[in-house]
Amino acid sequence: MAISFGGLGNGVDFGQVVTELAKVQRLPIDALNTKKTNLQSKLTDYGTLGDKLLALQSAANAIRLPTSFDRTTTTVSDDPKLTAQAGAGAATGSYTVQVTQLAKAHQITNSTAKAVAATTTPIVSGSGTFTFKVGTGANQTVTLNDGATLDDLRSAINDLGAGVTASVINTGTTASPAYRLTLTATNTGAANAVTVVTDTTNLDFTNTSGTGGSSTLQAGQNAIVVIGDPGQTTISIERESNVISDAIPDVTLTLKSKTVTTPTPEPVTVNISTDPDSVKTNIKALATAYNDIVKFVNERTTYDISTKTGGIFFNESTAKNVLSQLRTALSGEVSGLPTYKSLGSIGFKTERDGTVTVDEAKLDAALASNYSATKALFISQSTSSGIADRVVKAVDFLDAVDTGAFTVRKASITSQIGKLTDEIGRKEDIASQYEERLRLQFASLDALLQKLKSQTSALQALQ
Repeated sequence: MAISFGGLGNGVDFGQVVTELAKVQRLPIDALNTKKTNLQSKLTDYGTLGDKLLALQSAANAIRLPTSFDRTTTTVSDDPKLTAQAGAGAATGSYTVQVTQLAKAHQITNSTAKAVAATTTPIVSGSGTFTFKVGTGANQTVTLNDGATLDDLRSAINDLGAGVTASVINTGTTASPAYRLTLTATNTGAANAVTVVTDTTNLDFTNTSGTGGSSTLQAGQNAIVVIGDPGQTTISIERESNVISDAIPDVTLTLKSKTVTTPTPEPVTVNISTDPDSVKTNIKALATAYNDIVKFVNERTTYDISTKTGGIFFNESTAKNVLSQLRTALSGEVSGLPTYKSLGSIGFKTERDGTVTVDEAKLDAALASNYSATKALFISQSTSSGIADRVVKAVDFLDAVDTGAFTVRKASITSQIGKLTDEIGRKEDIASQYEERLRLQFASLDALLQKLKSQTSALQALQ
């Protein structure tokens, strides 16, 4: 209810008086709102810190397992002939490979005598069927209606998705076209031959008329590779596909063309070697993720002497605990290792602000001279946890759903915000009621004074 004041004419504005008194009543509410805003900012920053912890854990996971260090790089002496991709378990070494035969897909077409002048020319009188199979697979049948065309048959075969691709080619000329249907096996290999079992169309793949039949455009065949030095013992491997993943353990070969075999064999050399560069990148990524957390917390734990105010994490034991736990996991020695016992041994150095720097030359030397010892420093051992494993466990400990210090602190702040919201709402109601009472009281006072003024004026008029 809006209440206005007439005023006494002596400069007193009761409306302003009520407003100022209401402001005084709201001072505790303003303080609570400020506290709530600060807590919300703190909760937001804890959320950001949580994301950074997960990023650190992800970086640690990338170098936590033995397979994380079993990284290899592959080079091929003749890329146009074949390519090679090594998997995580591939053993280092050099392999000699000859491609003596590429895998091909079987392809057939109907005879020239049964070619049609147009793809829209009917090839069926009444209803018709066309049945085919791939290798020893099941028969696949297409049923055609009266007047069905070459295009209709092609589309129907392709719609089956049964291991055969149908297409139409013009084996005649532009002026005098002669369209024929070609059937190509989807998969390469000698075992995937395409056979037409039944054909009641005018194409006559099964040669019912005596002038039909089919022609082989390309015979289906397997790929053949020879592993080993041509002058010594070799192993011949035959596969249906040009992508071979079981010739060299954990290495996938993709064959592109045959290698020269006469007058003398010219094999391709496939070299598989360790890839320390990718491991180095992952080790540096761990340092970067750790530094990101240290800098983030440091920026929020500062204290401004001139304003006597601290950062959002000032006096926050949880934030300090996060750094302490991570610092211990990262900088502590790993027991039971004979060569490298700490990150300092391979080039890590802790700076005054708590961040770490990496001496790349020292790290390169460690990876080059003692790859296995560097690997042992990060991965889990039978009697102790490696650096990366300790970091992963530290984050899990901090972020545990029920007991993690990080999780508990965020839950506490959330609870405080909820209680403050309720308290602010309650005090807002009280302040609104208080202001309303003031306005009613001053409105009554204003009316009384106006009445007294009128009476005074009347008495003065009688004199």
